[in-house]
Amino acid sequence: MSAPGRWARWVSFVQEREPADTLALLRICLGLAVIGTISTVVAHDLVAFLWLDAANGGYRETVTPGFLYGLIGVTPTTVWGGVILGLVAGLFVTIGLGGRLPAFVALKAIQELTDLNGSAGGSYDALLTNALWLLVLSDATRTLSMDCYHRSGRFRDDTPVLAIPRRLFLFQLVLVYWSTGAQKVSNYWTPFGGFSALYYILQQPTWHRADMTWVAWIYPLTQVMTAAVWLFELGAPLLLLGLWARSWPEGRLAALSRRLPLRGMFALFGLGMHLGIEALMNVGPFSFISMSYYLALLQPEEARAAWARLTRGVSSRAPAG
Repeated sequence: MSAPGRWARWVSFVQEREPADTLALLRICLGLAVIGTISTVVAHDLVAFLWLDAANGGYRETVTPGFLYGLIGVTPTTVWGGVILGLVAGLFVTIGLGGRLPAFVALKAIQELTDLNGSAGGSYDALLTNALWLLVLSDATRTLSMDCYHRSGRFRDDTPVLAIPRRLFLFQLVLVYWSTGAQKVSNYWTPFGGFSALYYILQQPTWHRADMTWVAWIYPLTQVMTAAVWLFELGAPLLLLGLWARSWPEGRLAALSRRLPLRGMFALFGLGMHLGIEALMNVGPFSFISMSYYLALLQPEEARAAWARLTRGVSSRAPAG
C-alpha cells in the first residue's frame, strides 16, 4: 500500500464513530474512583497529616507544591479547597454534568494534591489522571448523563461519538501491563529466582491485609502465579495484535484471532488477578481504577446490554412505592 493509501486508512481509523455507551460506563466508574480516592483520605482524617506541613498538622517540616499550589500557596484553606473541588468534580463526572470541564478539574485536583506528597500516593494516581485526560478528550457525557437529559429530555442518546478514546483506554491498559512486566527485572520474577516474587510480596506487612505466613503451605502455587502474572503482563500487547488481526482479510493469524475469545481470556485472567490483589493486599484504589479500564473491552452494544441488565436488577429489588 502506498504512503497516501496508508495515511487515508489511518485517517479513516481515527474518525470511526460508535455509540457512547462504553465511554459513559467508563466515565461513571472513573468519577467514582475520583470520589473514592479523595474521600478515603478525608474519612481517615489524613488531609492535614499528608498534605500540609508540620506547622499545620502534617508530618513533614516543609511541603513542596506543584504548579497551582506554588502560585496560591499551601495552607489549610487552599488544601481543603482542592479536596472539596476534587470531590465535587468527581460527582459531576459520575453523573455526567458539565461536559469535559469536570474531568479536567478532577484531574488537576488529584494532580495538585498528590504532588504535595509523592510518598503518599502510588502509580494508581497517574493511571487515574491519564484516564481523566481521555475523558477530557472524549464526548463521554453524550449518553447516560445529566447533560444528555438537559439536552434532549432523555438519559439516552444514540448519536455516535469518536471511537478512538475508547481504544486509547484499551491501549493504556495494555501499555501499563507491558511496561510493568518489562520492569520486573528482579530474579525473583524469573526462573533464576524460582518465581518467588509473589510469595515474598505477600510476606511484607506494608502490603498484606493479614498475616500471610500460611502461604508457605502453597508455595508452589505462588510460583505458578508469579510466572503467570509476569507472562500475562509481557504478553499483553498480543491482545491488540489479535484484535487488529481480526480485520485482516486472510491469513493464519487472522483466522486464529477470530476463533479465540481474546477479550474473554484477557479479562478472565486480568480481572481475576486484580480481585486476588484486592482480597489479599492493601493497594489503595489501584484495583478499582485498573478494573475500570476493562470496560474499554466492551463494544458499545455490549455496554448497553450490561447497563440494561444492571438497571433492571436494581429496579426489580427496589421496594414498591
